[in-house]
Amino acid sequence: MREILGERRRKNGKGDGKGGDRARAVRGAALTFARQYRWPVLPGAETRADGRCGCSRADCAVPGAHPSDPGLLAATTDVRMVSWWWAQRPRAPIILATGGRAPCALSLPAAAGPGALAELDRAGVRTGPVVAAPTRWVLLVQPYELPELGELLHVRDRVPSSLRFHGVGGYVPLPPSRTAAGAVGWAREPETERRGARRAVALPRAAELLDVLVEAGLSAPDQGSRLSY
Repeated sequence: MREILGERRRKNGKGDGKGGDRARAVRGAALTFARQYRWPVLPGAETRADGRCGCSRADCAVPGAHPSDPGLLAATTDVRMVSWWWAQRPRAPIILATGGRAPCALSLPAAAGPGALAELDRAGVRTGPVVAAPTRWVLLVQPYELPELGELLHVRDRVPSSLRFHGVGGYVPLPPSRTAAGAVGWAREPETERRGARRAVALPRAAELLDVLVEAGLSAPDQGSRLSY
């Protein structure tokens, strides 16, 4: 059976060459997120050869960057499930289900991302992992609840619509995924710190980043209601 599966992978272009290398990198990353970081992940909709999303929606707002089958509620840290998913769908993007015990996220247009990180550095504010997607940058933060977020936003005169919040019921793509818009990478990779008997990814609180991100978002073009990556 092992030889048959190996031959099938080679025929499908999954076992050799650059395609095979990329598939191994994606699967390895998905397993790291699930096993080491304890982040719930699931495979996203794949991008077709014509650049369209593999889901059934002709007007998909996030082609290749959202859950499809299975749905978001299937996200898991179970290593066996994650390994099986990417063995079956090696080109699928990795989707993080945000909120709960998993990281939440704040995202802003990619054009504003580098300047926001530079301003945070000047202010001495430590960021956590930062995902650089073609059209948006995503800053992962400690889990927050909706009431907490509401209080943070209520005290501000203006919050740009180009700044997005990904909490419970939300999701973001993780590197090294590839969406219809292009490759997803790290602007800043995860760093771990010891917490009791294990190591966990260091994440800032949303409140620590929000002032700078609001200012950066005000200078970025409003992308309307489309959450493109």
